[in-house]
Amino acid sequence: MSYEAYKDNSLGFTTKQLHAGYNPAEHYRAKAVPIYQTAAFELGDYERCVRLFSYNEEGHSYVRFSNPTNTVLEKRITALEGGAGALAMASGMAAISNTFLNLAQAGDEIIAVKTLYGGSTTLLTSLLPRYNITSRFVENENDIASYAKLINSRTKAIYIESLGNPRMNIIDIEAVANLAHAHGIPLVIDNTFATPYLLRPFEWGADIVCYSATKYLAGHGTLIAGLVVEKGGFDWFSGRFPQMEEFYNEYKKSITPDELRTTLFSRRLRMVYLTDMGAHLSPLNAWFLLQGIETLSLRMERHVHNARAVAAFLAQHNEVKEVSHPSLPQNPWHTLAGKYFPLGAGAILSIRLRGGKAKALSVVQKVRIFDYMVNVGDAKSLIVHPESSTHFGITNAEREKAGVYDDTLRLSVGIEDERDLINDLEQALA
Repeated sequence: MSYEAYKDNSLGFTTKQLHAGYNPAEHYRAKAVPIYQTAAFELGDYERCVRLFSYNEEGHSYVRFSNPTNTVLEKRITALEGGAGALAMASGMAAISNTFLNLAQAGDEIIAVKTLYGGSTTLLTSLLPRYNITSRFVENENDIASYAKLINSRTKAIYIESLGNPRMNIIDIEAVANLAHAHGIPLVIDNTFATPYLLRPFEWGADIVCYSATKYLAGHGTLIAGLVVEKGGFDWFSGRFPQMEEFYNEYKKSITPDELRTTLFSRRLRMVYLTDMGAHLSPLNAWFLLQGIETLSLRMERHVHNARAVAAFLAQHNEVKEVSHPSLPQNPWHTLAGKYFPLGAGAILSIRLRGGKAKALSVVQKVRIFDYMVNVGDAKSLIVHPESSTHFGITNAEREKAGVYDDTLRLSVGIEDERDLINDLEQALA
């Protein structure tokens, strides 16, 4: 056998989404990735047990640490992103919260934009401050000076989304990354709405990428999962991250120093937070997620095609006050979309209706194909009223900074027939 597609990073994206990270010869030559539905693995003997727990040997002992099915998933997303290491976690919020805990300690700060998913905003403004990790929010995400003036000695990361929720606003990633690196700070990006097919943030300077893999990566609304991917090679030894230096000194004798330096963030994330706080993804969900990733590029092409058509239709409709999608020439982020999203700027739309909240609630009750749900990224089209759901519980001022008003609807455009989707919206708006 000369099969080597699992380790060839020169292959195209669609080929890697099918093959990367899985060698059948290591799994009794099963062509499909097996589900290792077990809580633990035999240690073998005392010597091997010591090697495993000192990380002298790669392997599996207890599934809260790692699982062979999850390892394939982690290797596959690493290959698709062009990174150095990855972790699978139980949800997108687990991925984001554990990332911040790995980066920051009591007394530290995170810089973030205001155009975030409501759950992320709540995490930054309400939960992390209880652990004395505070957030400073950028006043104008399009102005690099707004980021610069917030940086101080306690800053441990800048956090943005590649496509904002729900306005699909685009931040100049390269400019923010350059600023962050000039101050020895990593740039963390939530890439959920884009996926690595539409955007590979590491190519523009990002250091850590987070996903709610529940969405487009899985694609079918059947599971909850999160992923964290590390680019590798960030300088954690500037004095700004003493916890990283401490971890390195603890494990440099058991893990090859070069390898440890390259994947320091993801290794500490696994060995400290995943292991001790227990947000591990079940192997069954990892397997379902791998099935979704196998068709990612094909689905995203159709998602983007339909979203462009729906956005163009809504932009000329009399009942629609505003459509926010970067594919539209009049959109304020259209130029940045050309730079960062040549394959298309995702399939989420934010619209505001002339009839106010009453009209918005009427539309979600009248659609017959779009389903009224808080999820996005499903192969099926979804619609929601963000003020009363995804951004519920935060102040009106915080909602408006995120582009959420009482007349706002968020659409997640699926892969159905384009004409059926337009006809459904047309009758609901009539």
